[in-house]
Amino acid sequence: MENYDLIIIGGSAAATSAGIYAARRNLNFKIISKDFGGEVATSGEIGNWPGVNETTGTELSDKFREHLKFYGVEPEIGVEVDKITKQEDGTFCITAKKGSGSTKAGDKVSEPGESNGSTCDYVAKAVIVTTGVHPRELGIPGEKEFRNKGVSYCTTCDGPLFKDQVTVTIGGGNSALESALMLADVAKKAYVINKNPEFKGDKLLIDKLASKNVEVISSASTTEIIGDKLVTGVKYTDKDGNEQHLETNGIFVHIGMVPNSNIVPENVEKSKFGNIVVDKNCATNVEGLYAAGDVTDVPFNQIVIAAGMGTTALLSAVNYLNKLK
Repeated sequence: MENYDLIIIGGSAAATSAGIYAARRNLNFKIISKDFGGEVATSGEIGNWPGVNETTGTELSDKFREHLKFYGVEPEIGVEVDKITKQEDGTFCITAKKGSGSTKAGDKVSEPGESNGSTCDYVAKAVIVTTGVHPRELGIPGEKEFRNKGVSYCTTCDGPLFKDQVTVTIGGGNSALESALMLADVAKKAYVINKNPEFKGDKLLIDKLASKNVEVISSASTTEIIGDKLVTGVKYTDKDGNEQHLETNGIFVHIGMVPNSNIVPENVEKSKFGNIVVDKNCATNVEGLYAAGDVTDVPFNQIVIAAGMGTTALLSAVNYLNKLK
């Protein structure tokens, strides 16, 4: 089996910056990811990427891919990592599945190794985890039943499908505000249900929302999603404790994110929210294992911060690899 100096897991800003620096350092490395773009690709308008006044998540993600290609880096996409295990010799064994089926990514490897009875699809001296986050669910009746049947967690992806219909965005942060702004331009009527009295997002977005034809329902708790074959409405408890019903065709859930951190070894330190704890060098408490971006306990989830962390993690990994020589 071919051994790598480094495996970068993930496919967004942190992975891109780490990959660029790894290529410039001429490392023997590979980027593997279930998809490319991550949360960046599903973002709407982006106006805070340095040097670019205005772009979209899709455009920026495409630029990431082009930049990697410029350095001859082609991420292996469709790889879903199951587990990272540190072996007795200090290397890391990575087991993974490719695509939605049970096909192993290691099918491309002629002599797969073994670790704790599991096939090593990839082996590396160091690993950088940049797996990001996934949307938090409401956990209410009807949510799972109507997922992709009117319930969505990505307004950029699915918003255009609800042209001239009634939509409801649930949440109170930046992603919810961005969702409502997008839907205000396509929907017949756009609502926002916010459990808090005030929004917690950027003032710029809050001010934009105020100028749109969006009805905000504050201090309300969403209790149930209802429908037949598709979503037909949502129930919520208003600020006075009364149950209300709102007819809608589309519900967009934007109530926060959950870190994709379950692949790391059990002895890796995590926050109470499941984020991987890293130091200023983006190192975990397991030697040779680094993490960057939203999957970590970084206080601010921003694309530019993730990119910087990816670079930090890579340079730290280089120092670690040099010590092994």
